[in-house]
Amino acid sequence: MGLTRWQIAAELRARRWAAYHRQTLAIHTGELSEPATWWSAIFEVGPGAALDGATALRAAGMRGFDDVLHVSTPKSCRPRRPRDVQVHETRRRQPGDLVEAGLPRVRPPIAAIRAALWARSDRQAALVLAMSVQQRITTSEALTTAFAAVRRHRRRNLIGLVLGDLAKGAQSIGELDFARLCRTYGLPEPDRQTRRRGPHGGYYLDSAWTPYGAVVEIEGVHHLEAAQSLADASRQNELTIGNDRVLRIPVIGLRATPDHYMAQVTRLLHSCGWRPTTQRPKIRGL
Repeated sequence: MGLTRWQIAAELRARRWAAYHRQTLAIHTGELSEPATWWSAIFEVGPGAALDGATALRAAGMRGFDDVLHVSTPKSCRPRRPRDVQVHETRRRQPGDLVEAGLPRVRPPIAAIRAALWARSDRQAALVLAMSVQQRITTSEALTTAFAAVRRHRRRNLIGLVLGDLAKGAQSIGELDFARLCRTYGLPEPDRQTRRRGPHGGYYLDSAWTPYGAVVEIEGVHHLEAAQSLADASRQNELTIGNDRVLRIPVIGLRATPDHYMAQVTRLLHSCGWRPTTQRPKIRGL
């Protein structure tokens, strides 16, 4: 840009500019914005670097999932490894994996799969996949296509199961947990995100057994908000008027005491005429 090293040193000595790590200069002395932090990570890691995993998803617009800053490079790039940046060397990098303009980052479907592979726990892996679909960052179909490149990994079976649930309509970690628990407890698998019509428009049900007239709504924290609570009450009233029987399960309760709530679901289905074909296993917790 036409600046000499001595001019840069003068700006730094005068504290008009600030140096970050070895490759990044800021022409101010305040905190770096999040996009500036991402650019700094790209500069510091070196050629071939791109945001990946949960960081690439955040750059694509996903909110509510915090993680360390992830950057990936092709295996042969010999990247630098600055502090506070998790660097991944991957053999899976293909020419079409990156977005074509702007901040170097991996496309959302691939980033979501890698975020699940790099997650600290199985639950976190399921959460990041569910959130990426729920927030419209990507689609279950695109995730399935990206997942086809993963041949071997200890979490491969889990991710395949989660993607199957997402393809059937589960869009939250609570719905994923509930679908898994139905299978574990020997209950029939519900239809997910089914659309119903009411006098004031359409709405979607989390889980429904239409032949039995049974509905289960999995409620996250946002259901405690006033507007959502009013909408939930109106929807449940319409279902009751239509002769459906509804259970509302807090997602925290589903995680903490699954036996209690799944016993209620079993009793609901029994009361609606369902009979098990096999005896369910006795399970005390997740």
